[in-house]
Amino acid sequence: MANALTRVFQPADRARGMSSTDAWRTIGWTALPWIVPSVCALLWVLGSHYGWISAQVLPAPALVFETLGALAKSGELWTHLLASTTRAAVGFGGGVLLGIALGGLLGLSRTLEAYVLPSFNAIVQVPVLGWLPFLMIVVGIGEPLKYLLIGHAALVPATLSTLQGFRGTPRALQEVASVYRYTRWQVITRVTLPSAIPVIGTGVRLAFTKAWLTLVVVELVASSEGLGYLIVYGRQLFQLDLVLAAVLIVGAIGYAADRLLDAFERKLQRGRVN
Repeated sequence: MANALTRVFQPADRARGMSSTDAWRTIGWTALPWIVPSVCALLWVLGSHYGWISAQVLPAPALVFETLGALAKSGELWTHLLASTTRAAVGFGGGVLLGIALGGLLGLSRTLEAYVLPSFNAIVQVPVLGWLPFLMIVVGIGEPLKYLLIGHAALVPATLSTLQGFRGTPRALQEVASVYRYTRWQVITRVTLPSAIPVIGTGVRLAFTKAWLTLVVVELVASSEGLGYLIVYGRQLFQLDLVLAAVLIVGAIGYAADRLLDAFERKLQRGRVN
């Protein structure tokens, strides 16, 4: 009787034990990325509270968030935020679309790749800011300058990742497509493009990172509004609380956008598998 009860209840207990272990493992992996930011935040709080760091060098977190609230309440934050997000959306969107199209064409045509890719690789070796003086002469310091530089930053990763994704199509899938006598368009839409989605998704995320960094740098150099300009303005007035408030907004938006792109990529991959 005891052996029978042991056989009945042991699997359930074991299942409960495994689920508990899995739950703790999930919690651990979820909390792991927040350890370093939490330690930095704790050191910031302790340093400002006990006077380890001068307030002129690193303002207290309370002062930074107070400044951030004042900016939001006055509406100034939303003006700069709208300017920056608009520039990022236009430049990033245009650069990614053009990059995916160019990378796809290069991946589908060896001849076009032989003609275009060497020149493309030579051009992209020039840093984005290296084009700034030339473009300032050509288009001025208005919005087109920012769109072009941000688009250029997004174009390069999107193009190279798409090319790599198209070139990495498994030969077995290509052979199956030939057996079923797929047309050229069917091979592209049903075989090549779906198999390249993971690589393209990674390239798009990298493209956004490059575009967002370029946006801030461009606004630091040539802009009268935006989050980058807000950082420069705070530095000129030696208002480090304003600088840190803008930096926190830049980091939060960049992180949130990266998470959204990662979720979208995962959704596309699940749809491809299903």
